[in-house]
Amino acid sequence: MTSQLNGSVLKAFKILDLFAAGKTELTAKETADALDINMITAHRFLHTLVHAGALRATSRGVFRLGYMFADLGERVLHDGNLPTLLQPILDQLARDTGEACMATEFDRDMAICIAKALPDRPLYVDIRIGSKLDAFCTAHGKLWLAHMSDEDQDRYFKNATLTGMTDHTITDLDTLKSELAAIRAQGFSTNNGERENDIYAIAVPITTQHGKMISAISIFSASPTLIENAKDKLVHLQTATRTACDTLYG
Repeated sequence: MTSQLNGSVLKAFKILDLFAAGKTELTAKETADALDINMITAHRFLHTLVHAGALRATSRGVFRLGYMFADLGERVLHDGNLPTLLQPILDQLARDTGEACMATEFDRDMAICIAKALPDRPLYVDIRIGSKLDAFCTAHGKLWLAHMSDEDQDRYFKNATLTGMTDHTITDLDTLKSELAAIRAQGFSTNNGERENDIYAIAVPITTQHGKMISAISIFSASPTLIENAKDKLVHLQTATRTACDTLYG
């Protein structure tokens, strides 16, 4: 069975293993010494890994892990694991705040509910797993838009119609873009009855260690006091996001 293994592939993974235990940089000499190969071979492996996106050259002769690993890690999270990981965190958040909570991913220009938790009292907000939320007029949606690149944001607005859902919906593009910039700077988003009257929410992002947003969690309610008490609610939300990041990344 071992005769069917590709030695070059195994050696490439041994190079990647050298980044374990907190090591962030690697040189050709360190690679050659660790794998007992000559410098020419070490350089060839390292530059091949750079070409593949597994490594990046940060300066002459110095290499770091490439961003493809962050992308692959996010794919693992999105492969059905994220809702399961976030559910107990949402359950605790609902107990701590007495409010309904939810988590979303972003797909096809909509925020999609992937997990939720309800308080031990009647709730007159119908949110289900799989519910789709408009991006421009919800706390979750605006948070996702705020974390987009300028190019992706421009593409979204090129195709979107900023329909006035309520009297509070922001339908002016410049005003909305200013709010998105503020959301990105302050680290949270709110919905003040913008999609439906008497629906209020506060949402915060969950990001990778490289700062890319992979999910959002929120507290939502039919009472405007949620927004009035935003500072207190944010403390609970931020605790929940720290727990989520600890769960995801250790």
